Amino acid sequence: MQHKLATNPELLATPTHAKRFPGESRQETRYLTLKMGMTGPPTTASKPSHTEEQPRRCAINPFHSIKFFVLCHGLLQLSQLLVSGYLKSIVSTIEKRFGLSSQTSGMLSSLNEDQNLKSEICSVQESSGGYDMLSLLIVGQLLLGIGGVPIQPFGISYVDDFASNRNSPLYLGILFAVSVLGPAFGFVLGSAVLRLYVDIDKLSAADIDLEFGDPRWVGAWWLGFLMAASFVGMVSIPYFFFPKEMPKEGSRDPEGGISTDKKLNELKSKQEDVTQGLSLLQFIKSFPCILLRTLRSSVYLLVVLAQVCMSALMSGLTVFIGKFLEQQFTVTASFANLLIGSIHVPGAVLGILIGGAIMRRFQMSLRGSAIMCFAAIFASICATTPLLFLGCSTQVVAGINDNQSTLNRTFGLELSCNRGCSCKDYAYNPVCTTDGVEFVSPCHAGCMSASFETDGKVVNYANCSCVSAQTLVKPGSCGSGCYKLLLPFMIFLTLAGFVATFCQTPSFILVLRSVKPEDKSLAIGIQFMLFRVLAWLPGPVLYGSAIDTTCIQWETKCSKKAACRYYNLDLFRVRYIGLQMLFQCSAFLLFLMAYYFLKKESLRREQQTKMTTTDPRFGEERKKLMEQESETKLQLESKA
Repeated sequence: MQHKLATNPELLATPTHAKRFPGESRQETRYLTLKMGMTGPPTTASKPSHTEEQPRRCAINPFHSIKFFVLCHGLLQLSQLLVSGYLKSIVSTIEKRFGLSSQTSGMLSSLNEDQNLKSEICSVQESSGGYDMLSLLIVGQLLLGIGGVPIQPFGISYVDDFASNRNSPLYLGILFAVSVLGPAFGFVLGSAVLRLYVDIDKLSAADIDLEFGDPRWVGAWWLGFLMAASFVGMVSIPYFFFPKEMPKEGSRDPEGGISTDKKLNELKSKQEDVTQGLSLLQFIKSFPCILLRTLRSSVYLLVVLAQVCMSALMSGLTVFIGKFLEQQFTVTASFANLLIGSIHVPGAVLGILIGGAIMRRFQMSLRGSAIMCFAAIFASICATTPLLFLGCSTQVVAGINDNQSTLNRTFGLELSCNRGCSCKDYAYNPVCTTDGVEFVSPCHAGCMSASFETDGKVVNYANCSCVSAQTLVKPGSCGSGCYKLLLPFMIFLTLAGFVATFCQTPSFILVLRSVKPEDKSLAIGIQFMLFRVLAWLPGPVLYGSAIDTTCIQWETKCSKKAACRYYNLDLFRVRYIGLQMLFQCSAFLLFLMAYYFLKKESLRREQQTKMTTTDPRFGEERKKLMEQESETKLQLESKA
């Protein structure tokens, strides 16, 4: 019998009088045996042999690994925001295609009321299917917004629940960084498809009269949606296989089992969660109390409002940054999207990763996280300030801003030199003279003839009554002449985004740690609700309205204002960058106030600690509390 015990690991791990239930592992049986006071074989034989397979569920099933979830969720967020970034990259093209104002395109981006959008396009040419196409685009954006509501709140809460406290900031930083890569890919995708003509599916290359770079060029904005939708469908498949709960990272003992302390903590947290096991009606009745308890946290409320300010900033900045670059520096929509996707957005990704790594490396407290947040925002404000001065004034356009009397004219471009030409105001084919004066069309310049190349391309126009005989008139816009300032502008813009995103991970850690564990999911839900109501919906509309106030000449369709042709670029730059700095300053003050309340709370706890160490009455109460906690732990241990 002794020989059998020495050579049979199963007999060593399971005494003959201990019954193993079906599906029960040897380790669980050994644990129950020890808890029941059974005597077993020598301790040297209690460990299974090296050849015995250990029941490690995470090693077998990747869907029980939080790391694999971070990978899948990062891809899902990337695909969702790729669609969002792609829409922002084609805003100026959609405005040109359907004759929309910036305010209206901002409404489209923020998924606002579609009736307001439809009223502006009135009778778009039915042959182009413009009305139906824009209606489909609006419905698609609404569905995308509805489907994307739970993605980020669910992912953040799930990672924080099942990742270790040490790795949670790093995982959240990775999720945020991958999310920011989504708009980057969206802008790059927009840059690629806008090089193709909008009717590429109907016309051959030989039938397209316009060339890429022409002010009248409209890119194939619809093509990117087909590619992005396919990607979203593929990355959604793994979510059918993830469990509702998984083992918390780092909760296994060296032998592969769940440690007792971790079990006790999980049971204790479940007992503290008052919402566990409640019916729907009971939860609805208790919801107001839980909501008030969450909102009464000063730190939580201030940090969320600061995040709302930064979200409003980003929602408007990203929607119109491509248009801003097109107007200020006279670049194509494709090149502007390429700059944003390859320079600006990767800088923000790097900032998020570094912020998360700093949090993990130094194990920052809540006060340290608040300091990191307002310091990052202050540095971003300093980097944004030079952007107010990096730009040029609007080029001189005859009949629009060539003198003060015609400033802000909406209708009528007739001059004395072209009065007999019967030029149409809706005609838009800009030409530029060698003197640097731009005309809306050759007709408005009074031109009677043109010189052509062998392939039919116009070289220049001649016999123009509105310019001197020695002045050449060439096709195309004169531009703002600010291309040389594009590089320093992108450097400061990328630097501002890089340092601002340092606060992304610390701010979310502040949100998660400033409320009770049982209120965490609700707190994240409230946070993203405020994002949508106060930032993502009104942000693009606010930016679009501010941009529209700088327009000095509108295109007309259906006898109403449509897209803007020319802006006062100085006002455009000041109001666009000024709004950004306004939101930055607000976020800075709110993070500073959050730090003040955290410091105040820390001082109060220090005073309470001193009182407990000096007053014997507190010592006795503390002893009683420790005894009660010990009894509770024993009860929980017996349940475990």
